[in-house]
Amino acid sequence: MLLLTCCGTPIQVERVEPREVAHELDSNVLSTGRLSELTRIVLHREDLLKRFQSDPEGALANLHRTATTAKPDPDILFALAEMSFSHARESDKRSYFMAAAIYAYAFLFPEDPKQRPSGFDPRLRTASDIYNRGLANAIRSTDRSQVRFRSRRFELPFGSIDVAYDPTGARWGDEVLHDFTPADELLVKGLTIRYRRPGLGASLAGDISPQVKPQAEERGFQVAPDLKVPVTALLRIDLSRHALAQGHLHGTIEIHPTLEQSDVNIAGQSVPLEIDTSTAYALRLSNPKVWKSEFAGFLNGDFFDQAATQLVGLEPYRRGQIPVVFIHGTGSGTGRWANLINDLQSDPAIRQSFQFWSFSYATGNPAAFSAFQLRTALEDAVRKLDPEGKDPALRRMVLIGHSQGGLLAKWMAIDSGSRLWDTLSSKPPEELRISPEHAAVLRRVFFVAPLPEVRRVIFIATPHHGSFVAESPIGQFLARFASLGGPVLTVLQDVTADNPDALKFSPDSTRFGSVWSMSGDNPLLKAFAAIPVSPKIVAHSIIAVDGTGPIETGDDGVVTYQSAHIPEAASELVVRSEHSVQANPQTVREVRRILLRHREEFCPQGCKPLAPAGSRPFAAATGAMQRIVGSAPMASQKSKVPVGQQASAP
Repeated sequence: MLLLTCCGTPIQVERVEPREVAHELDSNVLSTGRLSELTRIVLHREDLLKRFQSDPEGALANLHRTATTAKPDPDILFALAEMSFSHARESDKRSYFMAAAIYAYAFLFPEDPKQRPSGFDPRLRTASDIYNRGLANAIRSTDRSQVRFRSRRFELPFGSIDVAYDPTGARWGDEVLHDFTPADELLVKGLTIRYRRPGLGASLAGDISPQVKPQAEERGFQVAPDLKVPVTALLRIDLSRHALAQGHLHGTIEIHPTLEQSDVNIAGQSVPLEIDTSTAYALRLSNPKVWKSEFAGFLNGDFFDQAATQLVGLEPYRRGQIPVVFIHGTGSGTGRWANLINDLQSDPAIRQSFQFWSFSYATGNPAAFSAFQLRTALEDAVRKLDPEGKDPALRRMVLIGHSQGGLLAKWMAIDSGSRLWDTLSSKPPEELRISPEHAAVLRRVFFVAPLPEVRRVIFIATPHHGSFVAESPIGQFLARFASLGGPVLTVLQDVTADNPDALKFSPDSTRFGSVWSMSGDNPLLKAFAAIPVSPKIVAHSIIAVDGTGPIETGDDGVVTYQSAHIPEAASELVVRSEHSVQANPQTVREVRRILLRHREEFCPQGCKPLAPAGSRPFAAATGAMQRIVGSAPMASQKSKVPVGQQASAP
């Protein structure tokens, strides 16, 4: 008689934290590197648990035969997808990454629609991610940094798949996309939120075709040359059990710019595309050149003279979309709009109606001359993009200016008559002893009318009545390091050299820059502040007030509330913040509210003209992204309110 003894109970239960149990039950190859319990069940059932540990390729081949010869079983297809991805990551064999994508596709889109996974099945999302990442790893370059698409054959552990490349979608507007960067392995830092809508497809960032550097006479609006375009790569597979068994598969890779299209049709069902709007944008902003202009543009008034343009599109121009022009402040650059733009472009309601432009300028130059450059750039852009005047959206522009950028925006929105020039001189420019060319410049700078293309302006922390920092010792000290641009100095020298009594005041030319422009003691700024925004243009104010004290006596560290407040604003939002308030969630929500109101007022039926022959129509985005972004509440009916409330905007 054999006596069996035991020192303990073989089966035990231990009470632990719920998250520890959830970690074990919800674990999968993507989240922890460990196969999910559902896949382990399949391996246990097929007696392949130990074999997969010692001979993963043999276990996969065995299970593949079962999948193609036995009764169709979604459980086996999912297990094959997860096992293939696990082995591909361990062995770095590209054929298994592609196999993982194929098995996942077969699980998601079975021949029998009754076997489609339920929305409550956790494997639905896991299989989608395995497809996305398996595809991205299968098509990327050896160093994993790039994807270059072409028709080709991919080897598989059980055969091969011939993939045809469809380049139709590899365009954005008139730009051809190339050299795609996989986004799934990029960690984004600096953006508050990384916007991603789960769906199907590999998220990539595509470059636009390199452009020949324009000659001086060809300067003007163009797409940012270092633009990164978010796209989704989708592999459609002609899949059947017979093809899977034979090992002879065919598929087609499509490119979908994610700012244009949200859903595709696969096997008779609408499938959301994976959308990652943040990573491509962050990839562009990680280029040091984007930030080079910030302080350099303040110190060097000629900094942008060699640039092809000061006004760039953050996306290719598309007819029917209203331009929103971002104008940065002093010692700043276009990158400071990053979080606001990131939030806005993630919203399909904004994305389908607006296009984003940005204006860069030497912030040490006088605000009046920088405004002259902005006006010229906007006029030239409209002429270049729509010479026949057939795009109404270009005549519905919205300008958003922060700090000094707000002053530049206001120069586009006032009817000055001779009031500005009368502050400087009692003689018209044509009566001064200066060249006719310089007289024409002075008239363009100081005799301004509202720019017809601009219909709305948003002022953010704008020193309409000056900044106390500009008047401070540190402001005056910094002003001495800013050199004026050559054209500005040339005009000033032409005026002062032969017209000693023409100007009513003669500031030191070394200080006749943006700091002096924003000083409350500047007579020109006082005259400028007294001119209201034209009633033809709707104005809004977002004002930062730091701390918890009274709003009326508060400031943001640079600008007082009283300086930023203008009575003609249709709405005013006060945000408890320091001066750099652009990324504040309250600011973002208010800008979004204003833009949607702008669309309702000026383009209730859409601004889109008939698309030109041969162009790709813009696909209206669905509201699915709202699950991530959420909806901003409409404003309360107040004229001036603290943070969290705002006035209604006509």
